[in-house]
Amino acid sequence: MPTPVVMWFRRDLRRRDNPALAAAAADGQVVPLVVLDPALLRSRPRDAAYLAAVRGLAEELDGHLVVRTGDPREVVPDVCSEVGARVLHVSAEVTPGGRRRDRAVQDSLREKAIAWIESGCPYAVGPGLVRTGSGQGFQVFTPFSRAWRAYGWRAPAQLPPGTRFVTGLGSVAIPQPPTEGVLDAAVVTEAQASARWTAYRDQLLDGYAARRDRADLDATSRLSTALKLGTIHPRTLLHDLGTPDGRGAHGRGTKGPGGGDRARSVERFVTELAWREFYADVLWHHPRSAWWDLKPGLATLDYDDPATDEQAAQRLSAWQQGVTGYPLVDAGMRQLRTEGWMHNRVRMVVASFLSKDLHLRWQHGARHFLDHLTDGDLASNSHGWQWVAGTGTDAAPYFRIFNPITQGLTADPDGDYVRRFVPELAHLPGAAVHQPWRDPSGLAHGYPERIVDHAEERVESLARYAAARAG
Repeated sequence: MPTPVVMWFRRDLRRRDNPALAAAAADGQVVPLVVLDPALLRSRPRDAAYLAAVRGLAEELDGHLVVRTGDPREVVPDVCSEVGARVLHVSAEVTPGGRRRDRAVQDSLREKAIAWIESGCPYAVGPGLVRTGSGQGFQVFTPFSRAWRAYGWRAPAQLPPGTRFVTGLGSVAIPQPPTEGVLDAAVVTEAQASARWTAYRDQLLDGYAARRDRADLDATSRLSTALKLGTIHPRTLLHDLGTPDGRGAHGRGTKGPGGGDRARSVERFVTELAWREFYADVLWHHPRSAWWDLKPGLATLDYDDPATDEQAAQRLSAWQQGVTGYPLVDAGMRQLRTEGWMHNRVRMVVASFLSKDLHLRWQHGARHFLDHLTDGDLASNSHGWQWVAGTGTDAAPYFRIFNPITQGLTADPDGDYVRRFVPELAHLPGAAVHQPWRDPSGLAHGYPERIVDHAEERVESLARYAAARAG
């Protein structure tokens, strides 16, 4: 019999295009392992998504997946010893917390003379590999994107013929979390992600460049949760788009059923994948930026503090509950609570509202997002919030203050998105839903008054910014 090797799945919960699994299969008979760490699993939507992805992986592996519960520092070496494995295979972890955990597990394995082998990571290009001419990490997206494309990525990994899995090992039941209902509209498992990507690529991608900011349309891939969990890999998407080395897009100049130029949509889609890779790269070089401003230039900016200011606390609660009186903001926050997801354009609008209209630190919003998003990714979440708040990777962003009314008219011109999530406004026709205070019956069904005046708070934000710059 081939020598047993253990493959520890983390953010790579898939069978296809998994370099670490392919390396393990080439090394021996595979023990596929998932460790459920009680310290990390709580009743959050992203935890529900993770457990659903684990169940999906168990199905993909025809029941061979071994699931254990406990601290990985103890469980992983114990499983290796149980099957007599001298080698552990993993995908490389790139987040600060994941890297700390892996160092601790490696220490435990070293005591038992068990080798640790990393193959691949959750990104097309591993964080830290793309650097400036001086050898530093990038802090501006456009030059990073050019360098990232020039660096390129490998073709999808294939399992070797005759891959075999160890059978007969004990496994715990995968729990059913109480928040699983939030997954009804989510794309989570490998099977779901593969089906969604095939349908999206063939039917909807052509209109992506023109329609990607429309919250009322099914215009985005909805693969963010699958990418976060690794049930699909960005390299798979790039390969399917005809960009195996980052320098070309198939279908250039062709027209599709969405009415747009396919090449332009492919280019825009690849750019959005590059943003995800950029933020992971920034976090790699600057681990502290997970929860602290990447750029300290606004360190003295005056924020309101919900811990000491009752009005600030009430406003934060209104934002979290989706009762600010601004329909697009409230629709987005309610979508977050019901679906565990929010359209990207709306994420920017609600983030701007929190930091610029309510004058609250971005960390309040970032933590709330991670508590409710199924795709809660530390790098993308924290740096996306900083991009909006003006403390991150953008060169001159603070003057970018989103108007929630005009953004609503652009992202949801007929009001369908708002009416879907804010039933108190279902009686208002068309774009009137974005300014219900203008209609005599607009607030008749319980929708609240605006908690702030956007025009006034914009002036206040710019005044606070000027004072911080002057100080």
